[in-house]
Amino acid sequence: MNRPDVSDAEQAARLVGMGLRGRQVPDRDVVYRDLVLRYQQDEVFAASVDAIAEGLGLAVLDVTRRSGIVLAAQSGSAFEIKMDDYARQAKLRERRDTEKVLHGIAHLAVAALSFPRPDDLANDQYVGRVSVESVDLVVRETCRLLDERAHRDSLNADPSAEEPELERAWRAYQRRPEVAATKDSRRNSDSTRGMVSRALRWLADRGLLQAVGEEDDEVFRTTSRYQIHVRLLASQAAFRELLELGVVPPPTGSGLDIATGPQI
Repeated sequence: MNRPDVSDAEQAARLVGMGLRGRQVPDRDVVYRDLVLRYQQDEVFAASVDAIAEGLGLAVLDVTRRSGIVLAAQSGSAFEIKMDDYARQAKLRERRDTEKVLHGIAHLAVAALSFPRPDDLANDQYVGRVSVESVDLVVRETCRLLDERAHRDSLNADPSAEEPELERAWRAYQRRPEVAATKDSRRNSDSTRGMVSRALRWLADRGLLQAVGEEDDEVFRTTSRYQIHVRLLASQAAFRELLELGVVPPPTGSGLDIATGPQI
């Protein structure tokens, strides 16, 4: 096997750099498209790309013509975004650990509502739609079911540390106002819909979702990059627990015609 030369290493690093710019896609960049094709056809070049990513603390999840190179930060990487840091940017009303879980639940619900069936995740052509309203309603319905389960199981008023992740945070989410008017008429980030709106826009800024329609509607569609990320998330217990509660309705139709959750 031949060693890649300096120019090959430079091109490999360029491909990794393109993956760090989430909104950049091969279909709109001929250089990006050529590098993706080379990764798929040249084992030496692909190994160089993987090594550079690994050295930066990144894992290559997939490389496709539709998604480009999809990267995920490994634990301890300079590119890692921890939920602690994400939640810290919002106004605190709860303990730090509870605040972190609340924001995590919002992201979890977005993923589950975007791809509510295994077939959706397996189908590369599938595109889901979500809105701030539909995600908030799903989380609130989850809270209601967990409330009923808590009473049925005669749980204590304060959840124990041994309870599942969702079980430990539903009371805090229920306490949050759904909406709260602000001076500029936008959703307050301290409300649950404000929290969901922030999660959706954060994902859109990184090329994982795309806004559709008017800004006030806050409707988003999924991208192939997001689908690849959610495939990994699907193995986590909290994601499976949310789906098993049965609060995420199956989509009707397929592709961009679907309407997940409430009609939007």
